[in-house]
Amino acid sequence: MTNNNIVQKLWNLCDVLRDDGINYSDYVTELVLLLFIKMVHENTEAGILQKHPLPVGCRWTNLNDKSGITLLNDYKTILLALSTGKRQEIDPENPEQYIEVTVHNDPLISAIYDDAQTRLREPRHLEQLIKTLDQIDWFSIQKDGLGDLYEGLLEKNANETKSGAGQYFTPRPLINCMVRCIKPQIKHIIQDPAAGTAGFLVAADQYLRQQTNDYYDLDAKDADFQKNEAFIGVELVPNTRRLALMNCLLHGIEGGNDGAILLGNSLGQVGQDLKPADIILANPPFGTSKGGDASITRKDLTYETTNKQLAFLQHIYRNLKPGGRAAVVLPDNVLFEAGKGTDIRRDLMNKCNLHTILRLPTGIFYAQGVKTNVLFFTKGSVTDKLQQENCTQNVWVYDLRTNMPNFGKRTPFTEQYLQPFETVYGINPDGTSPRQEGEWSFSSDDIEADSSASQENLDVNDQLAQSRWRCFSRDWIAYTKQDSLDISWLKDKNSVDATKLPEPAILAKQVKEELIVALDKLEGLLNLLGKVEKC
Repeated sequence: MTNNNIVQKLWNLCDVLRDDGINYSDYVTELVLLLFIKMVHENTEAGILQKHPLPVGCRWTNLNDKSGITLLNDYKTILLALSTGKRQEIDPENPEQYIEVTVHNDPLISAIYDDAQTRLREPRHLEQLIKTLDQIDWFSIQKDGLGDLYEGLLEKNANETKSGAGQYFTPRPLINCMVRCIKPQIKHIIQDPAAGTAGFLVAADQYLRQQTNDYYDLDAKDADFQKNEAFIGVELVPNTRRLALMNCLLHGIEGGNDGAILLGNSLGQVGQDLKPADIILANPPFGTSKGGDASITRKDLTYETTNKQLAFLQHIYRNLKPGGRAAVVLPDNVLFEAGKGTDIRRDLMNKCNLHTILRLPTGIFYAQGVKTNVLFFTKGSVTDKLQQENCTQNVWVYDLRTNMPNFGKRTPFTEQYLQPFETVYGINPDGTSPRQEGEWSFSSDDIEADSSASQENLDVNDQLAQSRWRCFSRDWIAYTKQDSLDISWLKDKNSVDATKLPEPAILAKQVKEELIVALDKLEGLLNLLGKVEKC
């Protein structure tokens, strides 16, 4: 049975648990609390898990041979013990009383099970979950990795719920593309200040494992660094952080005592205290700051803004080490917002070499209509990583948005759509590979040049104007676009060319005629309904 089959099998259990008042979003949390105990058991049996074992009395073998209300009560007790590190037991010296005993002092286990509670009320539903998990061939799954199975559940949750953070679940093909382009290296500090379920960190770790025979090619010191110090993330939402910590641990990323994912706000003190990073990969949350835990409270950011993406962008380019590299998913408004937005983009291009922008298709995020881009940049200039002025000389833009399919369940967004971009990006992670304008994948040579993009297409031959890959100088961006990075030149097939519309008087006449026809049809329908009522 493949991981995909198992993910679907586990997901189908949600239909059973609906009788217990468990919805899709609660189900994943409910399932992973139990699933993690099972996966730790399987990893321990296979000799994979060296650190963070579950304490005696809180293991899979303490659950899978029980039934009825005893099972449900014991499970609640185990969750409480894993969360607090303590448990009530009968006092051996006075059997009529209970004493509190310490069962573990592992801050990572406490973080994973922080305030963990089950919403299950029917013991038979818990029994069914346990029975299903015990029936899975875990030995065969080890080949693909328990972490991959877990990630499959996270993606399934994002796909099915289409709400909350799931709206912005970053597709794995895009994550892998960004990692391959940015090429993290051993001993790099790799950061995600908006970690979510840790998809970027896990992908970077897997990329490095593939380069080093699962770290076996490294000496003990470097291998230990990769597992415990190389990866750091920040997540604001406790439940999401729980999922991220599990994801990291199941993929062999252990982090420090509190795990690889810190609980907190990167736009607050936690972010301000982060150490500079060699690599930052991120998809910051969309929206504006509305106060509360998610508010922007940092005092070290040069430009005050309520736009969270602009604040995250400042954190990222400020927090990179000299020569450090970043790949960041950002919505269109970051590219064109005026005022502080212009100041921040100008500061970015001064302090960093913003060498590449990838315009992403719509529909690859579960929030419909969100238009996004990936910005690739390096701290400092091509020749001097300590340079802090005029670091950007040229910005290369790849348009993967215009006249692309409507991605979704029927047309999934796969890595084949990103291969042409990766080819022209080049092998150098800092964007310094030899590049040449012109790339016509996905029938771009059949797309008209956008007549409204007169600035982008000025003095450009027709063939290049139909290309998906163009280069724009820093001077052109400053003087022609006033430091806006909203750069496009291809005409979308669904767009309306205003220059070809009829005169306003003709349009008004057409609208009037269509309204008269619609009113006649409505009148006929009302007459018909009146006759029916009389009958």
